Amino acid sequence: MSSPGPLFSIVTPVYEPPLDVLDAAIESVLAQDFDDWELILVDDRSPSEAVRELLRGHAERDPRITLVERADNGHIVAASNDGIALARGTFVVLLDHDDLLAPQALRRNAEEIADRAEVDYLYSDEDKVDEDGTFWGRFHKPDWSPERLRGQMYTSHLSVIRREVLERVGGFRTGFDGSQDHDLALRVGEVAREVVHIPEVLYHWRVIVGSAAADIDAKPYAHEAGKRAVQEHLDRVGIRASVQDGVEAGRYRIVRDLAAEHRVSLVIPTIGQSSSVFGTRRELIVEAVRTALQKTSHGDVEVVVVYDSPTPDGVLDHLRDVAGDSLRLVEFDEPFNYSRKMNVGVLHSTGDRVVFLNDDVEVISHGWLEQLVAPLDETDVGMTGAKLYFADSTIQHAGHGYWGGHYHHPFCFRPGSESGPFGELVVNREVSGVTAACAAMRRDTFDQIGGFAESLPVNFNDVDLSYKVTSAGLRIVWVANCELFHFESQTRERSAHVWERQRVVERWGIPGRDSFTPAPSAWPMLRHPAVFDLEILNR
Repeated sequence: MSSPGPLFSIVTPVYEPPLDVLDAAIESVLAQDFDDWELILVDDRSPSEAVRELLRGHAERDPRITLVERADNGHIVAASNDGIALARGTFVVLLDHDDLLAPQALRRNAEEIADRAEVDYLYSDEDKVDEDGTFWGRFHKPDWSPERLRGQMYTSHLSVIRREVLERVGGFRTGFDGSQDHDLALRVGEVAREVVHIPEVLYHWRVIVGSAAADIDAKPYAHEAGKRAVQEHLDRVGIRASVQDGVEAGRYRIVRDLAAEHRVSLVIPTIGQSSSVFGTRRELIVEAVRTALQKTSHGDVEVVVVYDSPTPDGVLDHLRDVAGDSLRLVEFDEPFNYSRKMNVGVLHSTGDRVVFLNDDVEVISHGWLEQLVAPLDETDVGMTGAKLYFADSTIQHAGHGYWGGHYHHPFCFRPGSESGPFGELVVNREVSGVTAACAAMRRDTFDQIGGFAESLPVNFNDVDLSYKVTSAGLRIVWVANCELFHFESQTRERSAHVWERQRVVERWGIPGRDSFTPAPSAWPMLRHPAVFDLEILNR
C-alpha cells in the first residue's frame, strides 16, 4: 500500500528567471518551518541551460523536489498544469519562480486547515520585495469577497487550493494566460465549501522591471484575459451582467441588468426643506426624486415620501408634478425618528425591492437604480450601498468600516477621482456596512431582520441595520458604479450622543478588525488617509 502524499504540493512553473531570484524562491521553500511538503518545478523550456542546471542541482540535493523539463515552451498554463498533474499533496500551493514564501507560510496554512474540515481555498496577504530585498506595499486583503473578485484578482498570492477541487474545476485553462490565476480563483470560488483568508503576509511578490508587480499595465493581454474570465464566470453563475473596462488595468466594471418584473420602492423621509446647492436654491426632496427618476430606465418605480406635517404644500405639489402616478405620500406627525419614518415608509410601499434614500441627494450616474438593486438577485446578498460624494466631489461614503472600537467612514474627503489603495474605490466589493442615505434591500430581508431599530432614532441606525444583515449570514455589497451627491446634513444639525453608540455596542460588541476594510495605517498608497467616525459624520 502506497504511503499518503504530503499535505502540500508546491507547484512552480519556471521560464528564464534571473538565476539569483530563482534560487531565492527555492530557498524560501527549503526555509519553511513546516516540513510536510513537496516542490514540483516545471521548466518550460527556458533558453538558458544554466536555469536547468540550477533546478537539477536542487532536485538532486532534496528528495522532496521534483523537476519536470518540458520538451517545448507551452507557456504558464501548460507548465502549471503539468505540475498539478504530478501533485500528490492534499493541497496545491502556487508559487511563481521569482517570488518568496514567508518562512511560516506553510505552517500557518496547515494550522488553518487543521481547524476547518471543509476549507477548500486559502489565501493570505502579500507584499512586494525590491531587488535590494526591501519589503513594502502590503496588501491587507479582505475576507472572502466574491463581488470584489469579479472586479479584480485580489486573492492571488498566496493561494492554496485543495487538490480535489483543483482537479474538479479542470486546473488552469488554455487561453487565459496572464490572468489564468484570476480565472482559476473564480471557478474555485464557485464550488469551494469554505474559503479562508489568513490576514498575514505569507508571500513576497518580487518587483522586477517589466513585471506586473512593478507596473499594472505591463501585460495588457492579461487585462483582456481577465475580462473574459469574469464574463464567463457571470454567465456560469447566472448573473445577468456585462464586464466593462475599469478605470485602470486589472480592474473591471460590472454592469448588471435589473429584471423588469421587480417593482422598486424608493422610501424617502423629508420635512420639505429648501437649501442652497451649487449656488442655487432648491427644494431638496424634489430634486432628489427628479434626478432619481431621470437617471433610471427601470419601468416599475414607486416613490414613497414620508413627510413631516410641517412640509410646505408647495413642495408636495412639486413632488406630484415630478413623480406623477408613481408617488405615494405618507404623512408623519410624530416626533422625529428616522428609523420609525423609514419603517412606516416600507409598510406603505408595495415593491419587492426597497431603496432607502435621503432627501438631500442628487443622482449622478445613469442606471444608478439598476446597479444598486440588481445585486440583490443573488440570494446571499442582503443589502447594497452607493458611492456618495460631497458637493465638492470628495468622497462622503465608500462603505462603513468597523475597527478599533469605533464605526468609521473610510476614505472620507478623499478626491473622488482616486482609485484608492488596491482599487478599493473603483470596484464593487463586500463591506461591513453601508449608510442608509442610499441603500437597497429585498423586502423579505427587511422583514426577516425586523427593519430599522426605532430605539435608534437619529444615529447609528444604519450601523445596527448592517449588523443585522450580516448576522443573518448575508453579504453587504458596496456598488462603485452607483454614484450620487449627498449634501451631508443639509437637513439637520450633525450630532451624536454617547448613549446611541453605547446601544449599538451593547447589542453587537466593540468592533475590532474589520473583515473587509483595513484601518488607515494599512493604506500604503495614501500618505494622509482621512478617516472619520460615524459619530461625527452621520445623517
